[in-house]
Amino acid sequence: MTHSTGESIGADRPARRLRVLAAMSGGVDSAVAAARIAEAGHDVTGVHLALSSNPQSYRTGARGCCTLEDARDARRAADVIGIPFYVWDMAERFHRDVVEDFVSEYAAGRTPNPCLRCNEKIKFEAVLDRALALDFDAVATGHHARLVDGVLRRSVDEGKDQSYVLGVLTREQLAHAIFPLGDSTKAQVRAEAARRGLSVADKPDSHDICFIADGDTQAFLAERLGAADGPIVDAMTGQVVGKHQGAYGFTIGQRKGLHIDQPTADGRPRYVLSIEPVSNTVTVGPRASLQVRTIVGERPVWNGPQAEPYEPIACTVQLRAHGEVYGCRAQLSGGELHIELDTPATGVAPGQGAVLYDGDMVIGSATIASAA
Repeated sequence: MTHSTGESIGADRPARRLRVLAAMSGGVDSAVAAARIAEAGHDVTGVHLALSSNPQSYRTGARGCCTLEDARDARRAADVIGIPFYVWDMAERFHRDVVEDFVSEYAAGRTPNPCLRCNEKIKFEAVLDRALALDFDAVATGHHARLVDGVLRRSVDEGKDQSYVLGVLTREQLAHAIFPLGDSTKAQVRAEAARRGLSVADKPDSHDICFIADGDTQAFLAERLGAADGPIVDAMTGQVVGKHQGAYGFTIGQRKGLHIDQPTADGRPRYVLSIEPVSNTVTVGPRASLQVRTIVGERPVWNGPQAEPYEPIACTVQLRAHGEVYGCRAQLSGGELHIELDTPATGVAPGQGAVLYDGDMVIGSATIASAA
């Protein structure tokens, strides 16, 4: 079963009336998504995910998706739309699959993307599984992406496109997903929310990491992992040029906040080149040393219409949310995704997602394990 967005959701009547569970975060996007599906004649139920047993321990104000304010905003939107509304407690699962994963990844010297993990483990695993068990046909969200004949594509609003963070979804999950906003810009969504009388029309977008209350990732990690002094080593000279209080506080490609005591001979800045959690060593060096051409990804997902590529195929790859797109050749081998870039990329961090595209179509993804 596949559900197309765009024309079919916006039509006067759907081809078939679906039972749809609309995930409502409390923001403008998910509210308009739910309203569009209901107006199209589907049987829609709104659900807000309670992701913290103590919402005040996560982000406060209109900045995230884990606050009491967000739950109230979602309920008010459901009332305006005229659909049933429930709150599902996902706090324990969210903490285990997203927050603990985030901390353990940093402890291992990697740089995770919690939005990718939340989409994979919470919104389109835990929620979708429960929805299907309750006889819903599909789950709808306010992500800015298009789903055409079961194939995930970029949003028409390039600046708000979220296909990258949805690239981890399987074909089966995409077959039960609806993304009603992919054919609209964010400005159009806000204007529509105002016309519909939704109070979230002007609510600010969420930014940063929703479960870090003050946005200070390093302090969040230090509280859970503790201080662990270690050396900062210059890759060119082998000399210790500074000290840190935890290798987890750094990411590949980082330039600022290194607190290096000794400047380089040529006065050029240093960048984080590698993080070694066992020896607790952070290695720094020139920007040129950040360049990589080969990437190996683990836990690959192939969700495009083509067959799995056991021979190299030409495509493009995006290596971070809203990051640059690189031409490449990619293939699956030995349970891994191997990517050869046409031009070097810099700041490629293990733990991030590598999402493959054919034009604007997502065809596969993997979690970056290594790069060289």
